[in-house]
Amino acid sequence: MKSAKLKLVVALLLVMALGFSFTTLNKITVKGSDTMVILSQKWAEVYIKKHPGAVIQITGGGSGVGLAALINGSTDIANASRPIKSSEVAKLKSKYKTSGIEIACAKDGLSVFLNKANPVSELTLQQLGYIFSGKINNWKQVGGADAKIRLYGRESSSGTFEFFKEHVVKTDFSPKCQTLPGTAAIVNSVKKDKYSIGYGGAAYAEGVKDCKIKTDAKSKGVLPTAATIKNKTYPISRYLYMYLKAKPTGETKAFIDWILSPEGQKIIVSVGYYPIK
Repeated sequence: MKSAKLKLVVALLLVMALGFSFTTLNKITVKGSDTMVILSQKWAEVYIKKHPGAVIQITGGGSGVGLAALINGSTDIANASRPIKSSEVAKLKSKYKTSGIEIACAKDGLSVFLNKANPVSELTLQQLGYIFSGKINNWKQVGGADAKIRLYGRESSSGTFEFFKEHVVKTDFSPKCQTLPGTAAIVNSVKKDKYSIGYGGAAYAEGVKDCKIKTDAKSKGVLPTAATIKNKTYPISRYLYMYLKAKPTGETKAFIDWILSPEGQKIIVSVGYYPIK
């Protein structure tokens, strides 16, 4: 009798172990860029419907946070709205003897958000840089009302922050720029503040207006659209990336292959971003 009970317990433990194994084998963790959260959630939602056994966990926190998680081994995929830094590659090499795998998965036009009541509708790249560095601090300096400019931006762990700093501001941000945890929060603040300005992924621009961007004073102002991103006439555009420690295998490879397929790339447009081709 005792022998039979023992065999039953062993059998149950084996079933539980196998069940746990199957679950963890199909689980994919994705962490990083807040810009990419909406897109990644949509990808995961559609993929899981087609592959019911898959479990995909999506969290944000910023590109830097995602890449740190990849380095410390707590995520399978790090989403990043900027290229990986040489210092991050060095940490991967030191810990895993690999430089990591970079996969460009989408394109984004980085929008500049204005309140709909603001008469200003276009700015040059230089004006934009001067505004966010604090050199220009009143809207009348760029053809607007005599009112102080209020700045909203991303926290320093954000890839969007780093991209905007490198390609637009080209120096330190003004200390008066209020940093917020996510593009949705920036849009919400600009929506309520007539004399404010912010920046972030184009997919979040609801209830505000996109500012037309000019490469210089003689150029025509350009809005971020599928056409202007594709033909590279919109001046503030970038790739969005997924980073892994090594070449993907199993469910992770299947998920990434699907993302890069025509079906996965079609979803990008529905969310407000742009396919890589």
